[in-house]
Amino acid sequence: MAVRNGIPSRMSAAEVAAIDANPPSWLAQSRANATGKRPVWVELRCYLCDFLEVARPKKWWPEFTYVICDFHDNDELPTPPAGWRRSEYDGVGGRFRGIVDSLDP
Repeated sequence: MAVRNGIPSRMSAAEVAAIDANPPSWLAQSRANATGKRPVWVELRCYLCDFLEVARPKKWWPEFTYVICDFHDNDELPTPPAGWRRSEYDGVGGRFRGIVDSLDP
């Protein structure tokens, strides 16, 4: 983003302090969006084949144990430990399924 907006790759401490004190609008908006709660973009990488997609996370996504693309079957994943159950979430990104292994209550 900095390169796109004409900020050089090397700056003096004074120049950085000046931008920090009076940030351009794109930087102020970026900082406002950085709440630390949920990332704006995430990398979805297939656990099995390393296929990669960048997507905007949805509010309903839990913390996935595995993310696999639609080209694979769930039986290709490691078996969950005894006493654990596996849940599957379709529609993660464009081509992925999210798998959550959790302790069975």
